Order: sequence, then structure tokens, then C-alpha cells
Amino acid sequence: MKQKIIGMRLRAVRKKRGLSQEELSRLLGFRDRQTVSAIETGLRRVSAAELLLAMEKLNATLDDFTDPFRLDGEAQFSWRQTGVGKAELGEYERVASRWISAYRTLARQIGQPMPLMRQALGLNSHSRFEDAADAGERLVADYALGAVPGRRLASVMQERLGILVLMVDAYRGISGAACRLPELDVVLIARGEVAGRRNFDLAHELFHILTWDAMPPEHMENAGETGSGRVERLANSFAAAVLMPEAVLKSYTDWERLDTDQLIARLNTVAEELEVTSSALRWRLASLRQLAVRKAREIPESALRYNGRKPNVEKPPLFSAPFLEVMSRAIDRGLVSVRRAALLTNLTIEDLEELFSAHGICQEIHL
Repeated sequence: MKQKIIGMRLRAVRKKRGLSQEELSRLLGFRDRQTVSAIETGLRRVSAAELLLAMEKLNATLDDFTDPFRLDGEAQFSWRQTGVGKAELGEYERVASRWISAYRTLARQIGQPMPLMRQALGLNSHSRFEDAADAGERLVADYALGAVPGRRLASVMQERLGILVLMVDAYRGISGAACRLPELDVVLIARGEVAGRRNFDLAHELFHILTWDAMPPEHMENAGETGSGRVERLANSFAAAVLMPEAVLKSYTDWERLDTDQLIARLNTVAEELEVTSSALRWRLASLRQLAVRKAREIPESALRYNGRKPNVEKPPLFSAPFLEVMSRAIDRGLVSVRRAALLTNLTIEDLEELFSAHGICQEIHL
């Protein structure tokens, strides 16, 4: 495993320096490009002398190749964002990578296995939007998500699907992300969003995790409940069906009989009950032909913002219980110090102690 990671890190550093495999091969004195290729894919070991030479020629540190709390060259991210620059996104990706790598490294050290198998939806980029919605409906039924699916979705993702969910304080403009590692899937959600937006982003990123091999998402995608590209629109159809199953919406009838003011009031009320946004609800009703598209378009967006209420964001605790449980067990076993755990999570020791308590984890902090 260490050799494979070193190979991935070498490839990441090489690409960051803008070098081809041939150019790196010449720098390191190898006979051909195939030697570098074999190292990067983990088929050939790197000697200590070769590693030192690579550090010298690439102006890199030993941590660049061996630090377990990094994901350079291993992780694929897909960020859901609005107006975030590449440099800023790259900076936050490095922050998020520390959290994810900390979980993976410490989970291994305490003997917690990574998920054995990955679930996948039988969809591709040519699938119909109705197919994506049907997949969302089946997921709700198969995992018994209930009348308010958004309320249980994160726990089902972690407990039944083996996907780590992290609630995070993201940079402005970042809504969430899906992350794919060889042995682990992760979804990050900005906890500063209103509950309806968090739930939609969560279901949207779940779609990307479950279809990653068939249609890998873009590194950056624009956040929104309508979407632009076909894959994003498929993800939105899936997310809408997960959070607002047809069977649940059938209990709310006669949408067409309401005048505009009544319709707005009812959309906002029902959206609050289902823990979604009223904007997403209107388009879901339109897709199910319970509300005319023309009538849905006539509703001013401003009347639906924050479901017609004043902004009131009750943030869930940072990260998640599975993440903090791994951290707690690693501390108890002496695998990581409290100070190191606080550093890895970008928290003070006092804040870390409060976070354990918020997740219901009894953790004594000894300095």
C-alpha cells in the first residue's frame, strides 16, 4: 500500500511540475518512460536513493510522497459551487483532503474495514430523466426512508451504503462535493445552507457516487436545482425523487385549483414539512404533472426563497458521528494525540471536546 501511494504521489508531483513521464525518466536517470510508469502504477518499488533523487529533482519534501494525511494523486473530487475560483477551490480541496485522509488512515489503524462493495445505479448519460427519478423512488422504498426521506438520508448513506458523510464549514459559494477514492466514497455538505438545500445537495451527490464509473462528474459543477448539463439534470431528477417521492406527494392534492397566493403559501408549507426547498417542490410537482409547467413558471422566485420565511439556519454538528467515532477510538488507543486530532480537524482542543459531546460520544480529553 505504501508503495502504491508513493507512486500516486510521484505522478501528482510530476503533473504539478508540468513534466511528462519521459522528462521525469531523464531527470531520474532511468532508461525509459516505462520505469516511471511502473512506479506510478505501483508495479515497481522505489529505492530510498531514488526517492531522495526525486525529492531533489522535483523540489519536493518527503511528506509530499509519504504523509498519510494527504490524498495527492489518489482522490477525485466533484465540487458543487457557485462563482468559486479554481485557486480558491484548490485550497479548500486540500483542507477537505486532510479530513478524509485522517478518517481513512485512522480507520485502518483501529482495524475498521473499508466498505467491501460499492452500490451502483444501472444508469448512464443516455438514460432518461424518468429513469433517474425511478431510481430515486426505488432507493426510498428499498431503504425505507419514510415520509420525509431527507431526515434519514445521511444515516442510510453511512450505515447501509458505506459512504462517509461530512458536514463542513465550506468556503463561500461551495455547497458540497462528492469524493471518490479507490476504497472509499465521501460526500461533503456545507452545513451553513438551509436544511432543504443541504438535503438536495446530499441526494444530488449521492447520485454521482452511485453512477461515478458510468458517468464521472466534472471537477466543478454549478449548484442549482434545475441544472445545465445532462448528467447534472439526471442527478437533479434523482435527488428530487428521493426527497419528494410520488407516493408522498399524492397525499397533497388539488394544486391546480389554488390561485397564485394560495399556491405560494402551500408550496412553502409543504416544503417545510418535507424538509426541501419550495422551489424544488414546484418543479417536482410539474414533472409529476400535478402542477402545470406554465403555472410553476409564473411563481416569482422571491416568494419561495427560504420557503417564504426569514433565513434561519440551524447548523448540524461538524463532520459526522462515524467520523468522530474513528477519531475517538484512535485517541483512546494512542494512535493520535488530542493535539494532532485537533490540528487535523482545524479545531481547538476545547472545540473538539464539545464536538464529541454534540455527537453523543463520550471522550475524555487529557492534555
